[in-house]
Amino acid sequence: MFKALLLTQTEQRETKAALEELQETSLPDEAVRVTVSHSTLNYKDALAITGRSPVVRKFPMVPGIDFAGTVVRSASPNFKAGDEVILNGWGVGESHWGGLAQQACVKAEWLIRKPAEFSAREAMSIGTAGYTAMLCVMALEERGVTPRSGPVLVTGANGGVGSIAVSLLAAQGYEVHASTGRPEEAEHLKALGAADIVDRSVLNAAGKPLQKERWAAAIDSVGSHTLANVCASLRYGGAVAACGLAQGMDFPGSVAPFILRGVSLIGVDSVYAPLAKREQAWKRLAAELPRTILQRNTTETGLSAVIPLATRLLEGKIRGRVVVDTAI
Repeated sequence: MFKALLLTQTEQRETKAALEELQETSLPDEAVRVTVSHSTLNYKDALAITGRSPVVRKFPMVPGIDFAGTVVRSASPNFKAGDEVILNGWGVGESHWGGLAQQACVKAEWLIRKPAEFSAREAMSIGTAGYTAMLCVMALEERGVTPRSGPVLVTGANGGVGSIAVSLLAAQGYEVHASTGRPEEAEHLKALGAADIVDRSVLNAAGKPLQKERWAAAIDSVGSHTLANVCASLRYGGAVAACGLAQGMDFPGSVAPFILRGVSLIGVDSVYAPLAKREQAWKRLAAELPRTILQRNTTETGLSAVIPLATRLLEGKIRGRVVVDTAI
């Protein structure tokens, strides 16, 4: 038997979430079985648990797009019992049972070895959010953005992606401007490395197609009007790495920034990114992310507390990352 957060759906298509004890035989039939020590609570997980968005593709479902743990059985030559591994994405927690459980069975190609520099808890303190943040930094670098280019804006800066993006950019010498709707968190963001705080209200309503050139680049996890205004406020030749839709998946913008200022909008996907890019991102996280940030930026909880925390996360009442210790 093992504990797992299980999502079911009523005949009225209402999502129900409960902590259950399940038989190991109920696990999916895949090549690698992992004892999960730590998982996370991400924005997508919160949507799945609350049923506020049709994230889950089939029921019943164990949510959790991340996990870290130890291989206990493997039919793959790439892994053996005792290997410490992590998983990010691949539709886990959406169409395949995920990491908010004490056991998981997954395809071998979805796993990567946990960097030795991180404990399982630290790896999940980073999780998909931090891994996505690094992919965004890499995307900006590929467009030629450097610390000399000018200030870089990070939207949703108190969230999982945003907070780690602030830390990564600041550690590399960028002047980071952090956008948030929680001014009371300004000191926390400055401790992460932000040089300036931008009120979310400046960006989250309809704006002009072209605005004052403020930032050389941006990392956006918000979407909708925020992303449109960011694009309209980038300097000539600027670039924005877009990876989220917390405000909405619409893009009420104009082509003006792209054809008049040569702005680039780069889509960043973390769910199905190829193995080589994943490994590169995690290698750089191990080398570049300040360890002190992980403790400051992380809340730890157990499986039994995840359900109420999901609502608080969607309401913007949780900063940084939530690590789930599956033993609690």
